[in-house]
Amino acid sequence: MALWMNIPLVLILMCLLSSAICSILPGKAARIWMLSAISVQVALSLTLLLSLISYGGSFVYKLSEVGAPYGNELSASVLEAMVGLTFTSIMLLSVLGGWRKIKADVHPRRMSLYCVMVMLLLAALNALTYTNDLFTGYVFIEIATISACALILVNNKGRSLFAATRYMLMNLLGSGLFLLGLILLYCLTGQLLFPQLKQAVAQLRGENLYIVPLYLSLLLMALGIGIKSALYPFHTWLPNAYANATPASSAMLSSLISKAYIVLLIKIVFKAAGPDAFLAGGVDDVLFVFSLIGIIMGSVDALREHNLRRMISYSSVAQIGYIFLGVSLGSKAGAAAAVFHIMAHSAAKAMLFLCSDRLVEVSGGSEAYRDLRGSGFRAPLAGLAFMVGAFSIVGVPFLGGFSSKLYLATASLSLTTWKMLTLLLVLAASTLLNVMYFLRTVLTLYRKGERFPLTPVDKRPHPTFAISMAAFIALNLLLGVAAYPIMTLITQGFQMIS
Repeated sequence: MALWMNIPLVLILMCLLSSAICSILPGKAARIWMLSAISVQVALSLTLLLSLISYGGSFVYKLSEVGAPYGNELSASVLEAMVGLTFTSIMLLSVLGGWRKIKADVHPRRMSLYCVMVMLLLAALNALTYTNDLFTGYVFIEIATISACALILVNNKGRSLFAATRYMLMNLLGSGLFLLGLILLYCLTGQLLFPQLKQAVAQLRGENLYIVPLYLSLLLMALGIGIKSALYPFHTWLPNAYANATPASSAMLSSLISKAYIVLLIKIVFKAAGPDAFLAGGVDDVLFVFSLIGIIMGSVDALREHNLRRMISYSSVAQIGYIFLGVSLGSKAGAAAAVFHIMAHSAAKAMLFLCSDRLVEVSGGSEAYRDLRGSGFRAPLAGLAFMVGAFSIVGVPFLGGFSSKLYLATASLSLTTWKMLTLLLVLAASTLLNVMYFLRTVLTLYRKGERFPLTPVDKRPHPTFAISMAAFIALNLLLGVAAYPIMTLITQGFQMIS
């Protein structure tokens, strides 16, 4: 085995070790260690991706000599490496963009704990991306839940406590459903590793044995992940959780953690159960209906909001619907479109949360639209970044969001006529709603203000914020301009894992 094939394990172990180190370091040293560790993670993830492209295949890393059904494995392909690089890069830029507010919002005595939770969250993201068995997936689902809850609580506001409580309750419900599905599937197949699970599921379906409980197990796991990812109507915890966390936490939670759960679901569909099992069991129809409703209702809720951060949060509900819509198609084209949308939405949404904090800061700390008038002039870089992120989610050409919507529409061409027409109509209606609430917001940012002058504030943005916004803008443009080669790599990755 080549040395670079150890990178998936190194990524996970490095995060776990860094969390232990941060727990014993003072606050400032813990922050520096956290930032350095995430930077190294980005470099290692990029090395893994380039090595896999050169290698031209995928590989499995066995964590022990114990074979199925009790073994634990990691797997890496171009698909997983691209997702892993996206997650680590977005986390790095989120920490940089919210660096100053981390120091302001987090009490010095809690700073080390905050860094511990960030590193645990990154460990969970890496594990969910590279796992090749259900047991490892479930363990790190729980680690991700606990660390995310702590990141919401860390600024010690009353609303944060309420938001974290709702977040924990809904995520425990999702975890419970996922665990029930996992247990039922294990009882039917006796397997936990993805390749062996796929063979066992195919055998049961071929012999027509335990069909109902088999499909029920898949449905329970899909619904569990749907609840944890804020799929409508299980989204009620999301606006308060995202809107009340410190900006770096909001950026990480909105752009990463929900997506990692869906990545695990995609791997279960294509590596563990097989897309035919989901299609035959009707799981795809359930996800299809929920995702269509979520796309519309999330956009409607965002349109009704007059609070900037809550509007961005409700927009995430609609975008989660887009991702589940791609998964529900049950095809490689649909799943590939979902993965591309994960990347595009992560790049845009993290940037929106970070620059919204800057816009609120130059508007007297108010998140109300009436006080945000002219904030685009008072904070030019934040205004520009918000406009790019908003246009990407709307679907303006040459940005990542346009390409992902185009790929979703293209993937629908293989569906039945009524499904295809329904999907295209919902995409069109949602895009119109996106235009309405994001264009209203952008116009507000550049509209003459009543309480604040239309001149830049004296205080310049923090250097790390400027670096983060410039990188985010470039990333959104890259996902739009280089969409075809990126999508080609994603498609090749699906060929490797299926």
